[in-house]
Amino acid sequence: MKAPILKNLFGKAEAAPPPEIEAAALRSDRFRLERQREWQRLEDIVGRMEKGRLRGLSDEDVLALPVLYRTAASSLAVARETSLDASTLEYLDSLVQRAWFQVYGPREGFVAWLRRFLGGGLSRAIRGIWLDICVALAVMVAGTVVGWLLVLQDREWYYSLVPVQFADTRVPGASREVLLESLQVEKDTQGLSAFAAYLFSNNAGVSILAFALGFAFGIPSLMLLLHNMAMLGALLWLYHDAGLTLEFAAWLSVHGTTELFAILLAGAAGMHIGRSMAFPGNRSILAAAAESGRRGAQVMVGVVLMLVFAALLEAFPRQLLGMEGRALIGVTMLLFWLAYFFAFGRARSRDEAVESP
Repeated sequence: MKAPILKNLFGKAEAAPPPEIEAAALRSDRFRLERQREWQRLEDIVGRMEKGRLRGLSDEDVLALPVLYRTAASSLAVARETSLDASTLEYLDSLVQRAWFQVYGPREGFVAWLRRFLGGGLSRAIRGIWLDICVALAVMVAGTVVGWLLVLQDREWYYSLVPVQFADTRVPGASREVLLESLQVEKDTQGLSAFAAYLFSNNAGVSILAFALGFAFGIPSLMLLLHNMAMLGALLWLYHDAGLTLEFAAWLSVHGTTELFAILLAGAAGMHIGRSMAFPGNRSILAAAAESGRRGAQVMVGVVLMLVFAALLEAFPRQLLGMEGRALIGVTMLLFWLAYFFAFGRARSRDEAVESP
């Protein structure tokens, strides 16, 4: 049977489409008309959100967004199953992707996140583990004192506490001139650079381990801090015995006030996780670990940034400046970190706490 002959708008005769094509077109039109109003509303809401016009959205629109998204996603699935026309599929696919990003996607880009993180997020996370920081600081001070006292009583302890890389000319019995030479200003970045690189890799490894071992209720983190600071105590005794306490403190402070602070924060972050798991309170252990883990992860991002900055201080200022310049940089960095972590962003935190229900 031949298809009926129809005339188009120009008066030319052409064959009518087969009945199955007409039925599919009719079904597609009916499907689109039944749901078109919901799609248009979803597109309007998504469009305003993409343009940043959030204040123009009513409460009803905000509540309807996830419902409209799921409806559009369901319509897309049906359209694919029934092989509707390509234009409807393309439209729905684009609309569902845009709506998904607004419902489930990230609310800010990397630059905005970094600005918020450095603008108060990091300092708030660190203030949130203040108790663990106090405990870790006490352990680090105790480790330094223990290392000093052990070497003071028996010099053989020095070789057990201080790695071979440190014990080149820096050994008990070395003359004041030899020890002073190890702290001298370099004309270039050679000489002490290898020693600085070792310090950075050592402290970076200690920081990562101190955080990772916190899951064992924080005890290994504390032991690691104790052992690492005992090495510093032994070195401090060595230079004090030669009358070079100030020179050594200035040499160490350039990067030490940043690097040792980073180790302190890493150990406190690890211990915070372990303490939350050991004493979860009214929460489950998994919930307590998840909450403390998120806060600890924020702190560790800051620790990584601090270690990178400390490496730059080790590579140049420490080798190329005298005792006064080193001490000035060290004290300045210590004051900066204290102000940034424990004073910066407090007013904003109070405002957010008042605004939150």
